[in-house]
Amino acid sequence: MRYRQIHLDFHTSEKIPGIGSAFSKEQFQKCLKLGHVDSVTVFSKCHHGWAYHPSTANEMHPHLNFDLLGAQLEACREIGVNSPVYISAGYDEKEVLRHPEWLLVSPDGQGTSPYTQVHYHLMCYNTPYLDKLCAQVEEVMDRYHPSGLFLDISAPRRCVCASCVRSMLDKGMDPTRDEDITRHGDMVYAEYCRRIEASVRKYSKDTAIFHNAGHITHGRRDIVNFDTHLELESLPTGGWGYDHFPMSAAYARTLPFEFLGMTGKFHTTWGEFGGFKHPNALIYETGLSLACGAKCSIGDQLHPNGEMNESTYRLIGAAYAQVEKKEPWCKGAVNQADIGVLSAEACLGDGRNGSGSVCNVGASRILLEGKLLFNILDTEADFSAYKLLILPDCVRIDAAMEKKLSAYLASGGKLLLSGQSGLRAGKDEFAFEVGADYLGRAGYTPSYMVPEFDMTNGKTSYVMYQPAAELGNVRGNVLAWRNDPYFNRGPFHFSSHQHTPNDPDKMAPGAVMNGNVAYLGWAVFTDYATKGELHVKELVLHAIDLLIGGEKAIAVQGLPDRGIVTLTHQPGRDIAHLLFAHTSVRGNGIEVIEDAVPLADIHLSIRRANAPKKAYLAPQMEELPFEYRQGRVELTVPRMVLHQMVVLED
Repeated sequence: MRYRQIHLDFHTSEKIPGIGSAFSKEQFQKCLKLGHVDSVTVFSKCHHGWAYHPSTANEMHPHLNFDLLGAQLEACREIGVNSPVYISAGYDEKEVLRHPEWLLVSPDGQGTSPYTQVHYHLMCYNTPYLDKLCAQVEEVMDRYHPSGLFLDISAPRRCVCASCVRSMLDKGMDPTRDEDITRHGDMVYAEYCRRIEASVRKYSKDTAIFHNAGHITHGRRDIVNFDTHLELESLPTGGWGYDHFPMSAAYARTLPFEFLGMTGKFHTTWGEFGGFKHPNALIYETGLSLACGAKCSIGDQLHPNGEMNESTYRLIGAAYAQVEKKEPWCKGAVNQADIGVLSAEACLGDGRNGSGSVCNVGASRILLEGKLLFNILDTEADFSAYKLLILPDCVRIDAAMEKKLSAYLASGGKLLLSGQSGLRAGKDEFAFEVGADYLGRAGYTPSYMVPEFDMTNGKTSYVMYQPAAELGNVRGNVLAWRNDPYFNRGPFHFSSHQHTPNDPDKMAPGAVMNGNVAYLGWAVFTDYATKGELHVKELVLHAIDLLIGGEKAIAVQGLPDRGIVTLTHQPGRDIAHLLFAHTSVRGNGIEVIEDAVPLADIHLSIRRANAPKKAYLAPQMEELPFEYRQGRVELTVPRMVLHQMVVLED
C-alpha cells in the first residue's frame, strides 16, 4: 500500500451537463505531482448509479462521451501512480424508481427513506441488485485490471424487504424477531462479500478489496476478514473530531492488515465543493496517521467537468511533501503499547450502533491526554503483550473471559476495572479479587469522590455524575471514598440549580486496589466521555501509575493535554512521534486547525534495553544529546511544530 493516497469522489447527477469536458491528462498528472500523490482512487460507478466509462453491465453517465475512467487510469500508469477503482455498492440512485423491490426496508423504518428525500437510498443485497453489481465488478476487472477495488456503503444490515422476509421464512427464521433479522443480515452480507470476491478473483488473485462502512466494527473479525486492507474513515471536521482517529487506529493496528487513515481536504465533509482546510491541518492529520501506524488518504471531490483543482493539490502537497520525507521511518514500523483496553463495543456486540461505545471514547481520551501507549482489543486478542488491561465501565465477564483473564493475572498481568466491569455475567459479584465485595448500585446519583491522594485541586469532594457502586468487606487499599449527597434531587427534594451538595457524614469506600487489580466504583470512562472532568482523569491516571508506574515505555513532560505521543519500532531503531495542534471550534461545532503553535523543551524518558548509538530528529537528521541511565534514555526535544519524530538508533 502507498503512503500518499487520494480518494477522489465523483458523485455526479444526471442533471449536470458536460461531464469530463475539461479533463486533460496533462493537467490531471500535473495536479497529482503537485500534491506528491502516489495513489488515487478513481470512479467506475458513483452513488447516483452512473458509470464513467462505456458499459454493458451498467449505463454510462448520459452527459459523458468518452472513457473517463480509462483516461484517468492511463494517466496514472504513465507517472507511476497507483489507481484503485471505486464502485458504489450500497447505493444506486438511478435504480431506485426502476426497481423499488431492490430497496432495503428497515424493520424500524429508520433506514427506509421516502422517495422524495434529498439523499441516497440503500439497496438490499438479497435481491437481483447483487447480480447487477457483480456484473459491474466483473466488467471493471475484465476491462481495466485495477490494482484494487473500493466498494462503498457496504455493511451488514437489518432488512425486512419482501425478498429478505421470504428468505427468512424459507430458513425457518422469524422475520419479526430482532435476533433473526440481525443474523439474516449477517448471512446476506457474507454472501455479498463472497460473490464480490469471486467476481474479482475470476480475473485477478492480487487485486485489493475493501468494503467501506465508515467504521471497523470491534470484535467482528468475521466481517473484516473479507477485506484485504482497511481504510479508516475519520474526517475530523466532518463530525468525527480530532480524537476519533487515534481510537479507531488503536483497534485496527491489532488486526493483521495494513490500514489507511482517511481524512479530507474539505472544511466540513464529503460533497463540499469550494471548501478548504488550512495546510497546517493536513500536515497534522497526516502526521497523526503515521504516528498511529497508518498510511495516509485524503478525500477530494472532482468537479463534474473533470478538471482537477490546483489549489486543492497545492494544499495536499504541503502535507504530502512532508510525508514523503518521513516514510523511511514509518515503513514496517510497529506501534508499541503498554496498555490494552478491552473494547466495550466488542464485548457488548453493539457494533455500528455504538460505533465506539461511549466508555471506549472516554478511555481513549484519558490515555491520549495522559501520554500513555495503548491498543484497543477484542476478545480474540493476545492479552500477554500488555502490562495492563483496562476493562471500561460495562465489561462483564463470562466463563471463557474469566479463564483468559485469570491466566493473564497469574502470569503477572494487571487489571483496571470500573463501574460494572469485572462482575460476572448475570451475577453481581466480582470475578476477581479486587479487595472488596460488590453489594450493588449505591443509592445516590450523582455522588462525590474524595481521593486518598493529592489532586490538582486538593483532597476534597468531587462530583461524579455516573452511578456509584456500594462496596463492602473492604480488604484492599482504599484509593478514594464515595461521599453521598444529603438526598437525591426530585420535585419535592431539591437544592440549588443542579444537584444536592455532599453530606460530610456519608462516607464509604469508592475505589480500591488489591495487588495487581484496581477497581474504581464509578463508570469513570463514560463520565469522562460525557463530562470531561479533570478529577476523573486524575483518578484514572493515578490508578494506572500505581499499577505500572516506572514500567511505562515512554514518559513525556512539556507536551500539552491535546498533545499525542506514540512509540514505534523498526529493526535497529525506536521512533517516538510527538504531535500537537491548537484546535478551535468554528461555526456550528466544527473543530479546525489553523495556527501551528511551536513547543519547546519537551523531555522524553524512553525505556530501552540498551543505550542507542545516537538520537536524532527525523526527517531533519539533527542529532540530540542524551543520557542512558537505569534502563531509560533521557533527552530533550528543543523545538517541535505539529509533528516531530525522535529516533533512537543502534
